[in-house]
Amino acid sequence: MNLLVRQASMLDAEDIAPLIYEAIGDIAARLTGAQEDKAILEGLKELIQSEDNRHSYLYTYVAHEEEKILGMIVLYDGKTGKDLDGHLMKKLQKKHGSSYRIDKEAHDEEYYIDTVCVAPDARGRGIGTLLLHFAEQQAKKLGYTKLSLNVETEKTKARSLYEREGFVVTEPWEIIGEPFYHMVKEV
Repeated sequence: MNLLVRQASMLDAEDIAPLIYEAIGDIAARLTGAQEDKAILEGLKELIQSEDNRHSYLYTYVAHEEEKILGMIVLYDGKTGKDLDGHLMKKLQKKHGSSYRIDKEAHDEEYYIDTVCVAPDARGRGIGTLLLHFAEQQAKKLGYTKLSLNVETEKTKARSLYEREGFVVTEPWEIIGEPFYHMVKEV
């Protein structure tokens, strides 16, 4: 297995969008302003290909083997997330003419794992763990002491993986009215 992690590019949007959608579910509708699956996926592709939002290729990394994308992770710090969400809210308000609110997902001083997902046919190969280790390396390289993520309260398998990797639940969190655990790892 020759797995590598690299910065995503705009050309990866077709492969990344379904993984983001699988990982974030209903949040994707909020971020794209769309309701139908096809429109949500198209909206996610547009977000990936632009530079002013949290799911931009600039903040996304992909795990690949011989150029086949097997997983992805979106990383940024809490303050950057707040700034990026401000841009996206303005864009959505202009496009749809209504008020949009995007929930804060991290504290300013944290390096944040927004989204992580492994392709269904690549699960069980350690790719999720590889991506988490990559996130930790990035956090250290950039000078952060805390790496954080949110996990839905019912996703017990994911929470167990994060706990095995050293994350601890620090507080309850709410995103689009749904309960999450905010988990932090000291790095």
